[in-house]
Amino acid sequence: MENKPSGSPTSFIDQLVVPGDVVLDLSSMTNQTIKLGGAGLRQDCDAISVMKAGKLRCSKPNKYWVESSTKRYVPQAGDSVLGIVVDSKADNFLVDIKGPALSFLPVLAFEGGTRRNIPKFEAGTLIYVRVVKANPGMNPELSCTDASGKAAEFGQLKDGFMFESSTGLSRTLLSSPTCPVLDALGKKLSFEIAVGLNGRVWVNATSPSTVIVVANAIMNSESLSGVQQRIMVEKLLQNLNVIIKEVHALELSAAVEFTHCVLHRRSMVMWGYKDNNFLKKLMLT
Repeated sequence: MENKPSGSPTSFIDQLVVPGDVVLDLSSMTNQTIKLGGAGLRQDCDAISVMKAGKLRCSKPNKYWVESSTKRYVPQAGDSVLGIVVDSKADNFLVDIKGPALSFLPVLAFEGGTRRNIPKFEAGTLIYVRVVKANPGMNPELSCTDASGKAAEFGQLKDGFMFESSTGLSRTLLSSPTCPVLDALGKKLSFEIAVGLNGRVWVNATSPSTVIVVANAIMNSESLSGVQQRIMVEKLLQNLNVIIKEVHALELSAAVEFTHCVLHRRSMVMWGYKDNNFLKKLMLT
């Protein structure tokens, strides 16, 4: 199969590419630093070629990757991911980030981390971490701080609901400007969300019904266009309002029925008390 002519890098952005396509010619890009993200691109001398099918994406400054909907995650340095603590050792925590091997999180990889304030994570704890090192043949190293050493948004995620998605959907949710499904949900509902590039999403809200609606909207949005995503969100919100009204009606009817039962019991008790006094009077006479 013949490679496509390299041409301008922008000609391939947001376009479908297949293995063997040459998307960048480094010899014509002087004084520019190119960063490759993910495992979809590789460098052959002065050419950047494609290794897997998908859409070529680009973000500033000059970071390129191939976006595809896969369940398999290949760790890359700089990725923000959601990990599940598997085990704890003296010097680090073993964390599952859906990669080929378990990752390790040093006990001092926290803002102001010292031996005196080591966090205690039990098995099953969900944490938001950053991949620091991801070399072939080695377990990836994680950190709960950003590049400047601050905690930022990293750390333990409490409560909420975590579900899995494809890596392509995760990148779409993190894209800028905000993807239509999150934009439409954010205008109507109040919730927290953390998205990992490893295909894990965490949602939290004060109401369980809000968490369910947000999770369903995100999971159903992958194959929809922007307009279809907004229509889908509107329908979900309408169904949510109908359910809330039905629940309120049931709660009201249950409260009314309970009130009638309480009043009926009180009247029976009062009637019985009067009967007892009447019997006592009869016995005395």
